[in-house]
Amino acid sequence: MIHTDLLIIGAGPCGLFTVFEAGLLKLRCHLVDALPVAGGQLTEIYPKKPIYDIPGFPSILAGDLVTNLLEQIAPFKPTFTLGERAETVEKVDNRFILTTNKGTKIDAGVIVLAGGLGCFEPRKPPIDNIADYEDKGVEYIIKDPNFYQQKDIVIAGGGDSALDWAIYLADIAAKVTLIHRRTEFRGALDSVEKVYKLVQEGKINLITNAQVCNLRGENKLEAVEIEKENEANFWVKTDHFIPLFGLSPKLGPIADWGLNIEKSAVLVNTLDYSTNVEGIYAIGDINTYEGKLKLILCGFHEATLMVQSAFKRIYPDKKVQFKYTTVNGVHAF
Repeated sequence: MIHTDLLIIGAGPCGLFTVFEAGLLKLRCHLVDALPVAGGQLTEIYPKKPIYDIPGFPSILAGDLVTNLLEQIAPFKPTFTLGERAETVEKVDNRFILTTNKGTKIDAGVIVLAGGLGCFEPRKPPIDNIADYEDKGVEYIIKDPNFYQQKDIVIAGGGDSALDWAIYLADIAAKVTLIHRRTEFRGALDSVEKVYKLVQEGKINLITNAQVCNLRGENKLEAVEIEKENEANFWVKTDHFIPLFGLSPKLGPIADWGLNIEKSAVLVNTLDYSTNVEGIYAIGDINTYEGKLKLILCGFHEATLMVQSAFKRIYPDKKVQFKYTTVNGVHAF
């Protein structure tokens, strides 16, 4: 049996930063993640993707952010159970006993759900023969941008991921074609402006009011068929087709824990990001509330407030002694 103060389910950026905030209050943390390494989606899906909204970093690669977070929390000596999924939880004497799918048991005073989107899989476009080209020119996740060096690529999507990768790969690939079903994008305005600037410079070929409807190629992808409003279908030669339509979230076993859930996310009280189950909190992309923004920096904010409440639950007779790190620095246990 593993004993800890905070049991953090999810070792992504929000889960890792929770260790830092908890460490400042001398709370011990143990993290559980179904992935075999820490970092969550940043490590598993897009380690080379630049992130632009982390304070103090005009741009930082996702993998580098994880490295920095691990260095930041190292003094507090968190422990990990990786490659195992949180399965069941029971309450014993005002504490929680969590059991993973491999039988590991963890005893904790507080549970923090920081599992991002939970279990997730890419949303795939409805193209009849797309499965025939998976790993043969069709990729739903970009792990290494250099894989597309001097290649012709077609990206489909209108959100931040599609825009960011189109911008990033414009200087790496031989040709980038961005296809979107509408004329308006859902991504950040700054990213939209950058895309249009690259279109004017001839670095991105933008096709709107259109979608990919068919694929062809001998043994590997060679071209995609484009269906565009009020025009005849046409083919675009390409080496790679990358549909970036987001991830389909699934809470997995957590959905059976008696939590209030809305649209595959856990409802929380924004006072301290507590759930309807006393002692269980939810931060980051896994939670929802009015005005929710799914940004890493918002998850960091949620973690900071949540830890204050968690401390009071674990030590009801103690006063929270929070001090600025600029004055006292960071001290291990």
